[in-house]
Amino acid sequence: METGIGISADLAPYLPLDHEPNVTDDARLNQLGYKQELSRSLSAIANFSVTFSIISVITGLTTMYSTGLTFGGPVTMVYGWPIVGVLTMIVGLAMAEICSAYPTSGGLYFWSARLCGNEWGPVVSWFTGWFNIVGQWAVTTSVDFSLAQLIQVIILLSTGGKNGGGYEASKYVVIAFHGAILSMHAIINSLPISVLSFFGQLAAVWNLLGVVLLMILIPSVATERASAKFVFTHFNTDNGEGINSKVYIFVLGLLMSQYTLTGYDASAHMTEETKNADKNGPKGIISAIGISIIFGWGYLLGITFAVTDIPYLLSEDNDAGGYAIAEIFYLAFKNRYGSGVGGIICLGVIGIAIFFCGMSSVTSNSRMVYAFSRDGAMPLSSLWHKVNKQEVPINAVWLSAFISFCMALTSLGSLVAFQAMVSIATIGLYIAYALPIFFRVSLARKSFVPGPFNLGRYGVVVGWIAVLWVATISVLFSLPVAYPVTSETLNYTPVAVGGLLVITVSWWIVSARHWFTGPITNIKNTRL
Repeated sequence: METGIGISADLAPYLPLDHEPNVTDDARLNQLGYKQELSRSLSAIANFSVTFSIISVITGLTTMYSTGLTFGGPVTMVYGWPIVGVLTMIVGLAMAEICSAYPTSGGLYFWSARLCGNEWGPVVSWFTGWFNIVGQWAVTTSVDFSLAQLIQVIILLSTGGKNGGGYEASKYVVIAFHGAILSMHAIINSLPISVLSFFGQLAAVWNLLGVVLLMILIPSVATERASAKFVFTHFNTDNGEGINSKVYIFVLGLLMSQYTLTGYDASAHMTEETKNADKNGPKGIISAIGISIIFGWGYLLGITFAVTDIPYLLSEDNDAGGYAIAEIFYLAFKNRYGSGVGGIICLGVIGIAIFFCGMSSVTSNSRMVYAFSRDGAMPLSSLWHKVNKQEVPINAVWLSAFISFCMALTSLGSLVAFQAMVSIATIGLYIAYALPIFFRVSLARKSFVPGPFNLGRYGVVVGWIAVLWVATISVLFSLPVAYPVTSETLNYTPVAVGGLLVITVSWWIVSARHWFTGPITNIKNTRL
């Protein structure tokens, strides 16, 4: 097949791209080798909303707050959050620059292919794509499973609490909740993108208002509040995990912040449905991270001012069964009004935010599946990249929900095994973020043609800082989290991520290298 300028269409994805002004979104996509198949109706706000609701500081900080309390407590959370936030913004800026140059649903793996050129494009896009897609599935798994666990805690507190004979759901009931939540998310994501856009914007508003409400309400209701000295200077070393080094403890506590600030590649995966994608895609990434950092810090401060007894909040013998934030909310209202109903309602506010987070996560997952299968990288690719009459990749939607459910089934065998699966959500996803950034600042340092959003002369410096940060957290979050190290206390993150690497490498060597050629054009004239 030949392009309009006599260049093989198979090579088109690897050629430099000129960014002429006033080029339409469809024409820009044609330049990249694809025809418009999805409905391009998302505004800048709608694109931002999807990503902001995936980051969802309420979701990440609520579910990981116990980790923050355990490893360092207030100091780790209050100071670790802005540190991680700034470095995450650097990663986001580097990604936004590349997104502006290549606004396609494939996102990261397409970027890697373009930046590495024809010789290395196929293999790097293969690894980037699989780390990205498995990381996204793991994010959906962890988000929806955390909602199932929160529902279990709400039921427990509503029926009297652990110390009052409350109902504790079994692991089978929790997995049933998880399956029901995923099914609802798949149904919503099967609706036209215009409807999904409405839900996405509603989710963003709910997350913002929810954060503001809870960060003010909880410390105001609490009869006992922590002092400013406690919030800003107390460092908790009583973690019960045999770790005494303050530096080590601080590092482990950063996982709470880094886990929360993930998923912002969603703006890139939604670019084929976004108007002015080469500008609004990058804006979605940067604004979602920036606003999340500000409101997340406020949420952490507000909740931490209601903390007075860390060991009790982390104890499995409290009414919430050791779910720290649930116990904080419950006690605040119970001590003030004699009933914890208000705290349970506040947990409901969080539950709705987590529901929206999972919904948006499935949206992002499905677009990645759609793009990756469009390029023939997945088994039964022809099935997963089909779109229905509403221009929704419905098969990809349901596949994403199904795989996320299967990943959660590991919790039935062992929560340790489940944590290993979920660990891919942070490290695996960030590896996928770092790969195209690394290629942009190394192999493509001189050949990269930026889009409308670019960092100018600072692009290379920002890119290298981003790569070094991802390399650092990949090591830090693979360290043991308890001593002595046993099968129950081992940090399975390197096992999970290493296992994914072994599978993708083996698959490439045995089979994929013979048929996967990287991003495939589906349009004849790939250049304007």
